[in-house]
Amino acid sequence: MPDATLRPRRSVLYMPGANERALEKAKSIPAEALILDLEDAVAPDAKADARKRVAAAAASGEYGHREVTIRVNAPGTPWYADDLRAAAEAGPDAVVVPKVESADTVREVERALEAAGAPDRTAVWAMVETPRAMLDARAVAAASERLTVLVMGTNDLAKELHAEHVPGRAPLLTGLSLALLGARDAGKAILDGVYNDVQNPEGFEAECVQGRQFGFDGKTLIHPSQVEPCNRVFAPSAEQIDRSRRIIAAFEEAMREGRGVVTVDGRLIENMHVEEARRVLALSAALG
Repeated sequence: MPDATLRPRRSVLYMPGANERALEKAKSIPAEALILDLEDAVAPDAKADARKRVAAAAASGEYGHREVTIRVNAPGTPWYADDLRAAAEAGPDAVVVPKVESADTVREVERALEAAGAPDRTAVWAMVETPRAMLDARAVAAASERLTVLVMGTNDLAKELHAEHVPGRAPLLTGLSLALLGARDAGKAILDGVYNDVQNPEGFEAECVQGRQFGFDGKTLIHPSQVEPCNRVFAPSAEQIDRSRRIIAAFEEAMREGRGVVTVDGRLIENMHVEEARRVLALSAALG
């Protein structure tokens, strides 16, 4: 299976499934992926209509290069089974499942999608947003080949921890780290959670930088104004690209000459640095 971490997902924007104008506007927003939402953004009495609207949008093929996903309501809710069947029939790029806490849940989702006729290309994105999910993140991530992405649910995680939302996210760092460890050990992509204050662009950009430094592949977003800075922060910089090229060139030259020691800018270069340099260049190429 292709490396899920090399598909660009710098910016992943939630769009309310009950809002037809928002679904139309999403066709022109430069987000790399969309989550057409049937859960938090939709009132109970609007769930059925939103389900039809979102399924039609996901099946339309009108979103260009964007990865189009559907977030269903959580397992155990009255809407979950119908959401999953409709999503399977629509055949989006992925189905986003909230409140995933175990490998068993992932396998149940996979069986239900297959029973409903979901195409092989429709992946599962599992939202991890509880203490149990953090502690079992590796088992969740490794539960299925169809599962390609973990999505951090940081608002719910903060609620479950009785934690405060503070700059730097100190109360959440253990959970973020555990989820990242689980995703990377299983070879899956992982997306950072949302930033709630759309009126604070400086705070948002700082959290994007933190997420990139941690190793997240991108960030989930709640407003179109967050897309541009998120794309910019999560893209390899010109300096990273230049250094990556020089690392690979120096290493290959040393291998040809039979030298065991390679340095770039005075720093020792080993295989792991070359692998990371190649990853940076592959991501840059994928971004065009």
